[in-house]
Amino acid sequence: MNGQWNLSDPYVYEALTRFQHKTLAVQTTRGSVRGVLQKIMPDHIVIHMGGSPFYIRTAQIIWFHPISSDQIKKRE
Repeated sequence: MNGQWNLSDPYVYEALTRFQHKTLAVQTTRGSVRGVLQKIMPDHIVIHMGGSPFYIRTAQIIWFHPISSDQIKKRE
């Protein structure tokens, strides 16, 4: 193994890097997750939601969008 990562979707990876440490809504093939994007890896991301980390494979992401603090307050 050469120690290099292969990006399955470099455009999604690049877009996600702009939202690290921000609150996101992520729709996956299994449902949606809302939380803070803590980590971005070539094959998965980590969303912190409700005190727990959620590991989501990049290939399972259908769409994502940032959630502003105004949108969070409206939901409460």
